[in-house]
Amino acid sequence: MDNLTLYILTFNCARNPIDIDLFASHFFHALPHTVPSAPHLIALSLQELAPIAYAFLGGSYLTPYFTSFRQVVARAAASRWEDAQYVPVVEDHVGMTGLMVFARSDVVGKIASVQTAGVGLGLQQMGNKGAVGARLGWMSESESESESETVPVPLTFVAAHLAPAEDAFERRNEDWRAIVERLVLSTATTTNQEEDSESAALLGSSRATGEGEGEGVFTAGYLFLAGDLNYRTSNTLPQAADFARFPSLDAGESDPLHYSRLLREDQLIREREKDRCFHGLSEAPISFPPTYKYKLGARDPREWKFVHSRWPSWCDRILYLESSTATVTPYRYDALPLFPSSDHRAVALAAAVVLRSVQAGPSDSESAPATDVQQPQPAAPFPIDRDWKRKRDEARRKELVVGGLAYLGLTWEGRRYLVGIVIGGLGAWLMLRSMLSV
Repeated sequence: MDNLTLYILTFNCARNPIDIDLFASHFFHALPHTVPSAPHLIALSLQELAPIAYAFLGGSYLTPYFTSFRQVVARAAASRWEDAQYVPVVEDHVGMTGLMVFARSDVVGKIASVQTAGVGLGLQQMGNKGAVGARLGWMSESESESESETVPVPLTFVAAHLAPAEDAFERRNEDWRAIVERLVLSTATTTNQEEDSESAALLGSSRATGEGEGEGVFTAGYLFLAGDLNYRTSNTLPQAADFARFPSLDAGESDPLHYSRLLREDQLIREREKDRCFHGLSEAPISFPPTYKYKLGARDPREWKFVHSRWPSWCDRILYLESSTATVTPYRYDALPLFPSSDHRAVALAAAVVLRSVQAGPSDSESAPATDVQQPQPAAPFPIDRDWKRKRDEARRKELVVGGLAYLGLTWEGRRYLVGIVIGGLGAWLMLRSMLSV
């Protein structure tokens, strides 16, 4: 069996470009120096990756944003290890939510397959909020050298951005249900759509193309869900009298203003304990201050500049699914320093997993050998929506319309294009009029 080191990071970019050097200098903040080598896999969950026009149109409009994070990973790795290089194996998005997965160059050959999926969770199921999933089939050392037929261990990563606002915790629970029902990863076929080819993994990712094809996020192996899950610390907006209860940087653990007091009101913990969301998923202990909502441009580490219109909350989280055969060992779960381009702090989890060999199942005419190690299928809390493909296709068409309108109305290049059309049309009309008057 293999021991695999993972580094998972979630960040709400607030639709702003990142400072590559600043981000790279803090990127591995949550990776202890006691971990001797570079992580085998890095997964990035990115929310509000770009303005809505670029995010909804996709394709080359998002290239600069993904490129920035590729540069962050490369520079961060080069500054900490001499020989660590990473290969991007997943680069996908649904609207404004993106997922990137990198494999260390010396182990990328162990990835036997990559499958991706996406679901919109916003208005009319569009991608202003949404989730992106990727499943890697990992062949352990013993499997890749064995002559017997084996099954890769599934490693599933989900990037998510759920409904906002203090009072919308029930909508967030429904968003989780939509992820389970409609985030369906393909099992065989590869689409030929231009959008998929632009965002496909280097190792040949595939998306299901037929109604009901594919598997949901619950399967044997490992599941990690990271994102701006948006659960707050109150069901109502803060009032003027509440500002005095906001956490203080200098407060000790026994002080009422220590952030741990506010964490007791966390909606995600409450709803998960009541079995209303993230069924079966676990989270490492939180020992960092709220990750939202800071004033844009704030970078002074000696002061927490929370916006008074929102309760300070732990919106940015990383959860994982464990079972008797899938064990996650967290090394560190922490928030990165505040970047001035966002009102969120990035959160990262460094962890290790054990990949147990899974033998392929026998044919119907054969009996399973007693020595085979079988990974039980985790029970999904909701069944897959058999109509998921049609719903996603309809939402995608709406995204293209909204993205096109936003491009023309909200971007400088779109406005110049629109003005050019108007001027060109007016010129053609004047020329035609002069010709007819002769």
